[in-house]
Amino acid sequence: MRLIPNLKGKANALVCGASRGIGLALCKALLARDDVGRLWAISRSAKSDGELAILAQEQGERLVLMDCDARDERALAAMAAELGRTCDHLHLVVSTLGILHQEGAKAEKSLAQLDLASLQASFATNAYAPILLLKHLLPLLRKAPATFAALSARVGSIGDNHLGGWYSYRASKAALNQLLHTASIELRRLNPSATVLALHPGTTDTALSRPFQGNVQAGKLFEPAFAAQRILEQVERLGPFDSGGFWAWDGRPIEW
Repeated sequence: MRLIPNLKGKANALVCGASRGIGLALCKALLARDDVGRLWAISRSAKSDGELAILAQEQGERLVLMDCDARDERALAAMAAELGRTCDHLHLVVSTLGILHQEGAKAEKSLAQLDLASLQASFATNAYAPILLLKHLLPLLRKAPATFAALSARVGSIGDNHLGGWYSYRASKAALNQLLHTASIELRRLNPSATVLALHPGTTDTALSRPFQGNVQAGKLFEPAFAAQRILEQVERLGPFDSGGFWAWDGRPIEW
């Protein structure tokens, strides 16, 4: 299948959060495809990351590394402006940005563990950064076709929340879902062939999930390469008619 439905020619793709975990696996998976022409890999230290540097040596001009802290809107604006000087359209953008217990965020078990700093850290990375990335890349997504996908999480579903806990993470992912759904409505007017997706990659063996893997059912902990492949399968499968939806790695819709 083609990476982007109805795309003729090769795709320009961008991964934000590209230096580790699912983001790095996505870069490898995209570069292995014949229908990807060029890939921009974005992270806070993309140019100094060892694995990305190896990929860049192998791929030459096909892979462009760009440093950008997506939590800094001025940095996002500068990155988008630089990108726009060499690229007039992106066919696929994937944001893998997310934290659970890193960088000031906490996986709170109770109200007593909540604090403003943890809430702000979670929302800054999990909700604000992806939607501001979309805002600044919008000029490059106004031609048909284009897909913007951001990694959400099933625990961001309000209807599926039966266990409680993880206040900041749940709430920030729920906020991300609403922001993406709202953006999909605007994108539908600007570019009827645009697709905006919230995707749950499943529990993946990364630094985010590692302290909590003891409770994962057998067979439900995925390697980053597996998660990346399933994400790209959803990108291939879902088009403008599905824009604004919340989908799991196996193609099933998730309730809000």
